Amino acid sequence: MAAPRDAESQKADIRKDVQNYYGQVLKTSKDLQTNACVTVARPVPKHIREALQNVHEEVTLRYYGCGLVIPECLENCRILDLGSGSGRDCYALSQLVGEKGHVTGIDMTEGQVEVAKNYLDYHMEKYGFQTSNVTFIHGYIEKLAEAGIQNESYDIVISNCVINLVPDKEQVLQEVYRVLKHGGELYFSDVYASLELPEEIKTHKVLWGECLGGALYWKDLFFLAQKIGFCPPRLVTANLITIQNKELERIIGDCRFVSATFRLFKLPNTGPTERCQTVYNGGITGHEKQLIFDANFTFKEGEIVEVDEDTAAVLKNSRFAQDFLFRPIGDKLPASGGCFVLESKDIITDPFKLAEDSNKKPKCASSVAGGCCGKKRSC
Repeated sequence: MAAPRDAESQKADIRKDVQNYYGQVLKTSKDLQTNACVTVARPVPKHIREALQNVHEEVTLRYYGCGLVIPECLENCRILDLGSGSGRDCYALSQLVGEKGHVTGIDMTEGQVEVAKNYLDYHMEKYGFQTSNVTFIHGYIEKLAEAGIQNESYDIVISNCVINLVPDKEQVLQEVYRVLKHGGELYFSDVYASLELPEEIKTHKVLWGECLGGALYWKDLFFLAQKIGFCPPRLVTANLITIQNKELERIIGDCRFVSATFRLFKLPNTGPTERCQTVYNGGITGHEKQLIFDANFTFKEGEIVEVDEDTAAVLKNSRFAQDFLFRPIGDKLPASGGCFVLESKDIITDPFKLAEDSNKKPKCASSVAGGCCGKKRSC
């Protein structure tokens, strides 16, 4: 009888299988067996569309994903993109952070990293920068220290449907927590399961490649976030995933999957924060009149909104602090509009509930970029 393989060997096998799936099996998005990576994203804000139009054609063509995971308030920020692929999102972000900001992309597929590096000078000249503000690294997102990424060196970390492809999600989140500054944020889209996955799903090569075999049970994200030190995850968008293969449907059985975007904040330990009234000052690029912060809170310029303790802590101790006024409950605020009463609001944390509720509502325009889980596949 053969000796059982150790955990590291199993992880190496999964990496190899994923690289093969995206390097050899899939040629175009039409080869996918599910819509995990082609769920419809919300409309992209104008300033992001314009930034994407400035990205070199080959970089865009080599990007095989569909969605964007680009949060708000990016000027002068340092951003790390996990699973950056050909660099499309990095080059778009480099315009949004400006010449004083910086964007780093890390990807495990060397060919994709080389494509991205080929256009550093092109984009620097295109944007009129004196020096490039983008760096690309060949490495693993669960081993950021080995890639030379220092403690507390980034304001924001983004990831678009990549964490599910890594066997050890806790290690990825722990590394992200390490490299984020206090007040920093992980803004990421990924695939989640409605229950703990059985071995038949977790060991299926095609389901791994389709982002389903490695999907985290959604409640486990909240457990891991608390264990590592993040604030409770904030749900932004969610879309149900459908299977377009009868054989895969049989294997999956009663398990359901959803593509969801969450925000995770690493905040300084400042003690308990009380509920308060907030007023959005407006002015964040692309969100001047309205900031859709997540699925539960939308802030309109000049309008009073009562927020819970967790939301108050995030807004007061992150890069958004300068964009809000804060007052104790009951204080008169110099703002127009009414106050949204927190007690009448049901806070949604379940991505399946949000996806189901969204399907019942008529589609409308939104300024949130995300909710679509797209990867940068090797080719």
